[in-house]
Amino acid sequence: MALVVLRAIFVMVSVGIAVLIFNSAPMRQAEQWVPWAVLAGMVALPLTVMGIDASIRRKDLTTITAVYFGLLVGVLLTYIAMLALAPVLPLARSHPAWAWLPLILGCVLCYVCTSLLLQTRDDFRFLIPFVEFARDVRGLRPNVLDAAAIVDGRIADLAEAGIFESRFVVPSFVLDELQVAADSADRQRRLRGRRGLDVLSRLRTNKTVEIDVVGPGDEADEDDASAESRVVALARRLGGRIVTNDATVVKLAGVRAVPAINVNDVAVALKPAFVPGDALSVRLVKQGEEPDQGVGYLDDGTMVVVENGRDLIGRTANVHVTSTLQTTAGRLVFARPEAARI
Repeated sequence: MALVVLRAIFVMVSVGIAVLIFNSAPMRQAEQWVPWAVLAGMVALPLTVMGIDASIRRKDLTTITAVYFGLLVGVLLTYIAMLALAPVLPLARSHPAWAWLPLILGCVLCYVCTSLLLQTRDDFRFLIPFVEFARDVRGLRPNVLDAAAIVDGRIADLAEAGIFESRFVVPSFVLDELQVAADSADRQRRLRGRRGLDVLSRLRTNKTVEIDVVGPGDEADEDDASAESRVVALARRLGGRIVTNDATVVKLAGVRAVPAINVNDVAVALKPAFVPGDALSVRLVKQGEEPDQGVGYLDDGTMVVVENGRDLIGRTANVHVTSTLQTTAGRLVFARPEAARI
């Protein structure tokens, strides 16, 4: 609505300028067709500008800002340069050089300044520390989700728990990847794609969670780049951090100095720490490596090895912890039945 009002004001201002031209002295002496030509031109001008503006659907704020500041700095430097050259140049004020020298100098300086800012637009935040031009998302540092974290599903539980204060960002190419997978002929891939879409729907319906779908920027030009590289590039452009459970993405983000959160590391950190003597209730489901051992699992997936628990397989046993062991695959808890406690 605001854009429609702006365009209407633009057209009215243009027509108002045409009216001012009609009332000027040269126009009163002009031929009869000239005022109508001026009116048509002043109406066609805003329509042409608005048509060009509407045809460019994807506008990069950093590019627009770089051009704006480049022209502004170029004009300022031109003015300062002419003030500095005035007492140095051995030319009279009536010399023709004073007419075209500012134009040439301004053209060169505006180009140099604009070109420099376009090539360094990602570093604007260092030049103007209180203004961020590189971010497309408002608020705190956004959390960029990749396909692996979405399909995993635990991110929805963490979000509902209120751990994340900033909004989530889903790259549009990740959403496209999930949609393609959901329509795949392969059953496993189809299930993963549909699960990912269900997780996104769950995040969307949660009123405490803000989630945006962001289109690709410069990383869209990387046709040969993998999805992981494009996610890292997008997170770097937005100034955000990546949320994933893919160790490869975490390593790639580390190489490019992009913060990353591994959901698996969060899950390991949130697992309860058991000390010898703690009481547990666990259902034993199978025999262990030793003949008298029984094995069960806690709700978070932690394996519990119960000594002298073979006779308790298939039942829920009350046990006490004797020791724990942390491995690369997770945490192991060794326990004994309560009846065997001394």
